[in-house]
This record gives sequence, structure tokens and C-alpha cells, in this order.
Amino acid sequence: MIENSQNTFIPPLQTNYARHLPWTAPFGWLKAAISDFFVQPVTSLLYGLGVFGVSAAMMLGMYYYNIFYIILPALAGFMVMGPALAAGLYEKSRLIEAGETFTLKDMIFVEAKSAGQILFIGVILMLVAMLWLRAAFLLYALFFGMLPFAGFDTIISTVMTTPRGWGLLAVGGIVGGFFAAFSFAISAYSIPMLLNERLDAFTAMGTSWALAWNNKGVAIVWGGIVISLFILCLLTGLLGLIFIFPLLGHGTWHAYRAVSVGSDKANLTP
Repeated sequence: MIENSQNTFIPPLQTNYARHLPWTAPFGWLKAAISDFFVQPVTSLLYGLGVFGVSAAMMLGMYYYNIFYIILPALAGFMVMGPALAAGLYEKSRLIEAGETFTLKDMIFVEAKSAGQILFIGVILMLVAMLWLRAAFLLYALFFGMLPFAGFDTIISTVMTTPRGWGLLAVGGIVGGFFAAFSFAISAYSIPMLLNERLDAFTAMGTSWALAWNNKGVAIVWGGIVISLFILCLLTGLLGLIFIFPLLGHGTWHAYRAVSVGSDKANLTP
């Protein structure tokens, strides 16, 4: 560990990773992601369709069991788990970059160099998502008490038009932002890194954290793109996941390749 001038500790960063990418780099990653998407686009679409199907099933399950009130934190939890769910998309982009052929089977049954470590990070992200759900329950109880759920329409109007609701949004936004930032920092580069390199999960997560810290402007821009596209998915009733989730998955692979200084994509910009 190293100590910066503000007495906060940042994980050490290996010398073969880029520290100061231009803030415009994420737009280049998105452009490269679109290019990957349209290489055998059916594979990416089917992958996105599978993610949409799982998400829709979860929404229906919440409705069936009358726990629809956790939909908002559950959607936030989906963003936390997203990087782990996109491993097949990273593999497609990797194979395209290597000039190799691939099928949907290769994307589903990914042969990662550190497969067990990816699973470990997936478990950590799942635990973070569960902690966020619990925090959301506690915040709701803190502002509204232990009252039965009055219905999704009612709670939306209550949250948006009352002081208690505004307080819940403010505090929930801060707490949720903490969970999102932490999850983004440890997973933005670590999972594609483990797919492509032989590392342990803690080294990968620490390196990902350090890369996010040393490229803060880039991380903020890329995070803003991810959130904006996810909101678009919500506005389309999650149907947008069919196209947008693969796009973000391919883009994340190019984000990882961009920080690998030895890569010809290290300075990928629009």
C-alpha cells in the first residue's frame, strides 16, 4: 500500500497499467463496443436477451410474491452485479481482438484464465448487492417507520412530494452512491483482467481500485455513460437491456485493454 498527500491509502499499481488516460477515452471504448457488437450481432443480441429474460423473471417474481417495493434497490443491485454477468461479452471481444472465431457457446462457457477467481468476485458483488438491499430496507424504515407497503404508485408519489421522501432520496442517494462507487472500483477492470490473466481476485480488485483512482476523470465519465444507458433501459421497460447490456459489456473489455499499456488499444480515443 502507498500513502498519498492526503494520508489516504491507495492500493499499489503495477507499472504495466496506464494511470492517466484522457477523459475522452470512454467514448472510444463505446465506439469499439459498437464495432464488436456488429461482429456476429446475433450472439450479442441473444446474450442480451438472456439477461433481459432473467431480469423480467425477477420482476415478475417480485410482483407475484408482493415484494414489488424492493424493485428500486433491486435494480441498483443489478448494476452492482452487471460486470460479473458480462463475462461472455468480454470473451467475445477478446476473441475478436485475437482474430479467432467464436460461437454463442464460447460466450456462455467462458474459458477464463482465472475462472475460480471470477466466481469469487461474483460472490463478493452479490454480497454487496444484498447489503445494499438491507440498507435500503433500513433507510425506508428510518424515514417511514415499520408500515406495510401501500403500493408502488403510492410510494412513488410519497417519495417525490413529501419532506420525508426527499430526505429518503437524499440519504439513499448518498448511501447507494457509496455502494455503487465501491462496486465499480473493484469490478470495472478486475473481471476482464481475470479472464485474460492469471491473478488472484484480491490482486485484481486492488489493481482495479488503483486504476479507477488514478484515472478518476475517466472513471467518472465511463460511470456516467453506464448510468445514463441503464436509465434508458428502465425507460424502455428493461427491453433496452437486449442491446445496451452487450454494448456495455464489450465497452468494459475495451476499458480494460485501454489501461494495459502494452496493448495497441492503450490510447484508444474517439
